[in-house]
Amino acid sequence: MRRTDREILRLAVPAFFALVAEPLYLLTDSAIVGHLGTAELAGLGIAGVILQTVVGLCVFLAYGTTASVARHLGAGEHRRALAQGVDGLWLAVLIGVAATVLGITLTDPLVGAFGVSSEVAGHARTYLGIAFLGTTPLLLMLAATGVLRGLQDTRTPLVAAVAGNGLNVVLNLLLVFGAGPLPGLGIAGAALGSVVAQTLAAALLVAVVVRAARREGAPLSPDRAGITAAARASVGLVVRTLTLRAALLVLAWSVATVATGDSGAEVATHQVALTLWNFLAFVLDAVAIAAQALTGKALGAGDRRQVRRLTARMTAWGLWSGVLTGVLVAAASPWLGVLFTPDQEVRDLLVPVLLVMALGQPLAGVVFVLDGVLIGAGDGSYLARAGVLTLVAFAPAALLAASWGVGLVTIWVLFVVLFMGARGVVLVRRARGDAWMVTGAAA
Repeated sequence: MRRTDREILRLAVPAFFALVAEPLYLLTDSAIVGHLGTAELAGLGIAGVILQTVVGLCVFLAYGTTASVARHLGAGEHRRALAQGVDGLWLAVLIGVAATVLGITLTDPLVGAFGVSSEVAGHARTYLGIAFLGTTPLLLMLAATGVLRGLQDTRTPLVAAVAGNGLNVVLNLLLVFGAGPLPGLGIAGAALGSVVAQTLAAALLVAVVVRAARREGAPLSPDRAGITAAARASVGLVVRTLTLRAALLVLAWSVATVATGDSGAEVATHQVALTLWNFLAFVLDAVAIAAQALTGKALGAGDRRQVRRLTARMTAWGLWSGVLTGVLVAAASPWLGVLFTPDQEVRDLLVPVLLVMALGQPLAGVVFVLDGVLIGAGDGSYLARAGVLTLVAFAPAALLAASWGVGLVTIWVLFVVLFMGARGVVLVRRARGDAWMVTGAAA
C-alpha cells in the first residue's frame, strides 16, 4: 500500500501543481480583465467557452499519447514509445493550423450564437481574434505533456507550466493596463500576453521530447502511417471530449438564456464560476493523470492485479481530494468574488453557485480518477458511448429548465446532479468489470 501511495504521489504531486498552473492562463485573464469592467469580463467569458471548447476537444493529444507511450514503456519498448510521442507532436501541428484558420474565420458567427449584447460580443471578438493564434502552441503543449506523462515524468510539464504562467501574469499586467510609454491594450493585451507565454512554454516542452527521441534513436520526421494511426486511435476520446464540451456549451447557453438585463451580470458570474470549476477540475485531475500513466504502464507489463490495486487506491484518493476541495470552496465562497470583479451584483450571485459547486466536489473527484483509469487503459470506445449517455441525461433537462426561466443556481444544480451524477454511474459500472483490462503494448 505504501509503495502504491509513493508511486501515486511521485506522479500526482508535480501533476497537481502543473494542472493548477494550466487554467491560470484564463484565471489570470479573468482576474485582470474583470477590473476593466463587467462587459469585458462577460466578453472574456464567451471567448473562454469557445477557446476551451476548441482546445478541450484536442485533449486526446495528451490523454491518448500518455496511454500509448506508457504501455510501450511498460512493455520495455522505449524507442517505440518515443516514436509514438513524435507522431503525436506532428498531429498537434496539423490540427492546430487547421483550428487556427477555422477559428479566426468563424469568430463572428461563434460569438453571435450566444446572443449577448453588442458590447459584450465586441469584447469577445477582440479577444478571440488574437487568442486563436495561440492554438497550435497550446496543442503542442498538450501532446508534449502527454509524451512526458507516459514516460512517468510529470515534473517537466510543471516547470513549463510555472514558467509560462509567470510570464503570462507579467505580460498581461503590462499589456492590459500599460506602463510608462507602453499604452494599455485592454482585453486585446490579455489575449496577446497569453499567446506569447503559451508559445514559449510549448517550445520548452517540445525541446525536451525531441532530445529524448534522439537519445532513443526514434525518428523525428513526420510518419504518415504513425500520424494516421494516432488520429484513428483517438476517435473514441474525441467523441468523449466532444460530449464534455457540449455539456459545458449547453450550460453556458442556458445561463445566457436566463440572464436578465443588459449588464451581463449572470454571464459574468457564470464565467467566474466556470473558471473556478475548471481550476478545481484540474486540481482533482492530478490523481487522474497518475492513473493514466500508472494504469497504462501496468497493463503494458501485463500486471492486471496491480491495475486493480491502483484503481482502488486512486479512487479513494479522488474521493478525499474532492471532500477537501469542497470544504475549501464552501468556506471561501463569500470572499472569492472580490478577486474577480468590483461588481457587487456579480459577487452576490456567485456565492450560492459556489456552494452548489462545493457539494459536487467529492463526486467529481471519483469521476475524474475513474475517467483517468479508463483512458490509461485505452478504453476510448466505452468512454465515447458513456459520454453520449451522460449528455442525453443532462442537455434536455438544462434546455427545458432554461426555457422556463429558472435561475442561475438551478442551472448549476442540474449540471452537478444530472451531468456529473450520470458520469459517476457509467464510470463506476465499467470499472467494476474486467473488459477494459487489456494487457500488452497495444490497447
